[in-house]
Amino acid sequence: MNQYLITAYDYTDAGALDRRMQVRPHHFEGARELKKNSNFVFGGAILNDEGKMIGSVMVMQFETEEQLENWKQTEPYITQKIWERYEIRPFKVADV
Repeated sequence: MNQYLITAYDYTDAGALDRRMQVRPHHFEGARELKKNSNFVFGGAILNDEGKMIGSVMVMQFETEEQLENWKQTEPYITQKIWERYEIRPFKVADV
């Protein structure tokens, strides 16, 4: 499978954290499904100096670019405007 590093940063408006918290259960539900299918490798929140969530890092893997694109079309943090910007780069988890 092709692996990808997703680095994403949340919107910074006054309601951004509240929106994130409302959408978070849906994001986790999707991640659990992806994990069952071996698409989700690991992930977590990026924190600011005060320990508040401001973004995400995920390592995902998909057989095809089409599967990656489908994930982007259904990921709640993208569709519900939690992530203001994100970058997806090819990645390889070290086999150690």
